[in-house]
Amino acid sequence: MTTYYYVLASQRFLLEEEPLDEVLRERKRHYEDKNQEIDFWLVKQPAFIEAPEFAEIKAKCPQPCAAIISENADFITWLKLRLEYVVKGEFQAPSSSISDPKASLETVS
Repeated sequence: MTTYYYVLASQRFLLEEEPLDEVLRERKRHYEDKNQEIDFWLVKQPAFIEAPEFAEIKAKCPQPCAAIISENADFITWLKLRLEYVVKGEFQAPSSSISDPKASLETVS
């Protein structure tokens, strides 16, 4: 089982009100310079918040939501400080309630 760390907020906040694309491009470039594998993902309407243990968090987060998920706890802590109005947490997967940590509920039209 792997521990995943996340920041969660409304899609509007993460994708429209914050310069998130710039932050993620910068981080990707940093990883490429160090020959590190990318270990973070932007997920619209993440499926993990449907797990029973996330009911309280889901109820507090404006919908539709988005999450940045990573295996790097320090990166998520840095994002929480940078973005401020996000929920930060962690979970382990795969588990009985979260089979795919990066799954999305968003349907592609």
